[in-house]
Amino acid sequence: MIFDSHAHYDDEAFDKDREEVIDKIKKSGVSAVLNCSSNMASIEKVFEIVSKHDFIYGALGIHPEFPKDLKGNINKIGDLAQNRKILSIGEIGLDYHYEGYDREAQIKCFKEQMDLARCLNLPVVVHSRDAMEDTLKVLSEFKEVKGALHCFSGSYESAMEAVKLGYYIGFTGVITFKNAKRALEVLEKIPEDRILIETDCPYMAPVPYRGERNDSSYLPYVIEKVSNIRNISYEKACSITYENAARLFNLKVQ
Repeated sequence: MIFDSHAHYDDEAFDKDREEVIDKIKKSGVSAVLNCSSNMASIEKVFEIVSKHDFIYGALGIHPEFPKDLKGNINKIGDLAQNRKILSIGEIGLDYHYEGYDREAQIKCFKEQMDLARCLNLPVVVHSRDAMEDTLKVLSEFKEVKGALHCFSGSYESAMEAVKLGYYIGFTGVITFKNAKRALEVLEKIPEDRILIETDCPYMAPVPYRGERNDSSYLPYVIEKVSNIRNISYEKACSITYENAARLFNLKVQ
């Protein structure tokens, strides 16, 4: 069984053939998908998708790129997040990659949603780009909250700090790239019970599809890399990553 712990089927890249793609990934053996929102518009689309497809679940939250979207909407997100198909608050976090982003607004938005997750007793899906120090600082302020650091790009030391706080580490198709040395070091060394796989689709397609639109049917390439790096069978890599995601997101293992 395969659990895609981070996807974006609400993205406009799927507007022309969303239903066909979802049908394809279900037939490919993908058992569960966590579809993460990024802003208020995508929250509406995510909720629609998860309501329609039994194996797709939702994470509702405001990405750090859109902190203004949270204003006046925290209670609405909280109300929607109490639906049984919503397993997490996300994707939330910090992104310092571009100088134009308001870091103070991002931190405020991040903390408000961490507090929401704490109140609802839900895990979080965290985006951290060029902001690991501040991300870990915020996470440490909400010790009751657990979650995933998705598409992890930090060091092994940062990963272990997150693990100690109760977080899981998400790996995308990036681990199949030739320049993925740091991500592979993290994958090789972190505890087995903290490894997640994800697409972050429509982005991060693995080799041999790098540069193309990604979807969950490509996850076997990611799993194969996990099995090689961890020196375990493909079947065990599937089982471990599925069970880890199911445990974190409180989804009954089938």
